[in-house]
Amino acid sequence: MAVTLRLAQQADADALLSRSPLALMIGMLLDQQVPMELAFTGPYTVAQRMGVAELDAGAIASRDPEEFAALFAAKPAVHRYPGSMAGRVQQLCRFLVERYGGQAEAVWRDAPSGAELLRRLNELPGFGPQKSQIFLALLGKQLGVRPAGWREAAGPYGEDGSHRSVADITDAETLLQVRSYKQQMKQAAKAKKKAGS
Repeated sequence: MAVTLRLAQQADADALLSRSPLALMIGMLLDQQVPMELAFTGPYTVAQRMGVAELDAGAIASRDPEEFAALFAAKPAVHRYPGSMAGRVQQLCRFLVERYGGQAEAVWRDAPSGAELLRRLNELPGFGPQKSQIFLALLGKQLGVRPAGWREAAGPYGEDGSHRSVADITDAETLLQVRSYKQQMKQAAKAKKKAGS
């Protein structure tokens, strides 16, 4: 990947995300119930604590689960829920080893269509429909992974200039725009819930 991502807003962490499809996929997996930058710094923190420059799906999959969870929980914790998220990362890596020879990029490398890529992403442990669409949009918008129909498959996240998700973060300013959009959506959901009660 010749692209420099700015999702972690931290140079070393962003450099790892930019060169490692597995790191990027793990960052996306971690992106829930924590600030986006913390989620996408997570893969770099894991690599440092494992004492490696690059993450390897096989090495993560075969790690002792308790030891890996402890690595997540060490302060500062990699995630708000270190135990369960460590388990999810290992589950994802095991799936990649079994299905894709441990190569995260094999998930999208030969995808013939956006619909097929979305289907593959939906199969990943820890990736629900929304996360899969956001990751598909990220691949298309920032990494040039654009099989036919990718925008349609990504749904609203595929739209240009929407600033809805991590797919639209290219610098500190766009990070603030995405955060603002998410806060508006949360407030709208709360207001809707209140009106319905």
